[in-house]
Amino acid sequence: MSDELTTTNRVREELTPARIVDELDKYIIGQGAAKRAVAVALRNRYRRRRLPPELRDEVIPKNILMIGPTGVGKSEIARRLAALTAAPFIKIEATKFTEVGYVGRDVDSVVRDLMQTSYRMVESERMADVEAEAAERAIDRIVDILQPSGRRTSGPDPSGAPPFQLALGSIFGGATQPRKPEPPPSEQDDEKLIERRARIRRRLREQVAAGLKDDERIEIEVEHSHTPSVQVFSPQGMEEMAMDIQSTLGNLMHGRKKPRTMTVREAREVLQQEEARALIDQDAIIREAVERAEQDGIIFIDEIDKIAGREGGAGPDVSREGVQRDLLPIIEGSTVTTKYGPVKTDHVLFICAGAFNVSKPSDMIPELQGRLPIRVELESLGEEDFRRILTEPKNALVRQYSALLATEGVTLTFSDDAIGEISRISAQVNNQSENIGARRLHTVMERLLEEVSFDAPDLADKDLSVDAAYVRDKLEGIAGDSDLSRYIL
Repeated sequence: MSDELTTTNRVREELTPARIVDELDKYIIGQGAAKRAVAVALRNRYRRRRLPPELRDEVIPKNILMIGPTGVGKSEIARRLAALTAAPFIKIEATKFTEVGYVGRDVDSVVRDLMQTSYRMVESERMADVEAEAAERAIDRIVDILQPSGRRTSGPDPSGAPPFQLALGSIFGGATQPRKPEPPPSEQDDEKLIERRARIRRRLREQVAAGLKDDERIEIEVEHSHTPSVQVFSPQGMEEMAMDIQSTLGNLMHGRKKPRTMTVREAREVLQQEEARALIDQDAIIREAVERAEQDGIIFIDEIDKIAGREGGAGPDVSREGVQRDLLPIIEGSTVTTKYGPVKTDHVLFICAGAFNVSKPSDMIPELQGRLPIRVELESLGEEDFRRILTEPKNALVRQYSALLATEGVTLTFSDDAIGEISRISAQVNNQSENIGARRLHTVMERLLEEVSFDAPDLADKDLSVDAAYVRDKLEGIAGDSDLSRYIL
């Protein structure tokens, strides 16, 4: 455990704000102010851990409010940040929640979701640590099924063949021939029999490990892990009741096994998972998961502007301010009960985002505004930004589509003028209809390559070069018609 903590601390120390921004630049174009803000907020977590204990708990996280239109990178910044730090991360939409007393999800459930994510993350890491040992145990269990290693029976098999001869038939694929019953073996013969059975078992294990038995079907006993789904919404406290019901039902079902017939390949995966879970300490996982959720957790709340406003009314508007009031103690710092135990949110980092094209940040209740001290405004994306997005990031769309079609043997290349034309058309459609930012590129690219994607398996000419003329031919008629582009692009 100390070695793991040392490695974690070393990684955190190396993640300077400049390096965090550099890593985000690999996937997100522009938005320098937002990147710097989240980089500093993340670095402050490392700094807080190095403070004396009496001061450490007094330093609260600097939560962030991102303001900008859709499709400019708000969600992507938060998601990449979590992946960069291997921190528990969840993304939620504020519109999913309602004030306590109304039908819908209570805001406490976001902390339970974060804790579930943290638990799965830690469990996956621990299972990876024991993967090799679990794989060996899984092979042993499969060999036990193919060739039981129990006591030798006093009588012959109904087919007339001794047990070890049946195993020989399984290993070498030959049919066993019935034999007449033999007289009881002597002590020397018994030792030879045990030695032969051990040799046969070693040979069988080598074959299973090498994958030579992967297509053989066997019956195994697997744990019955299905838990009936129980979901209860409101009033306050009912979600905790639903959580307890699911936990209780899960405990009742735990340990029960049922037979399943599958190939050796499938059985090896199933049994390896079982063995890995048996090798790890569940209590230690829960302790670390709680620690990681409390100290490193990131909750991204999108569409926060949809609950901004304190006007009265009917329908969903009636609970807007109520959702803000319910959200406030979670962001301020409180303790939420989960099935893994209580989780404190005092040092969870909250990143809220919204377009605020109708409402304003000042429409939120003052207490909530005060808990989001860092505000960054993300810029709208233009033609030049689209050009860079298409080609520069590691996950650039041009690379994605080229790789997808390459699986069909199609070589897809884009000229510089084609990239420019795609960017121009995307910006044009955004200007003349709803501005959805970089998401417009996905729509335009799908329309552009729809025909070749459909015909790719049957194309005789597998080389396709996309230039500006090709782009105009496929898109200009649609992009030029504002009414048509609203529905297609």
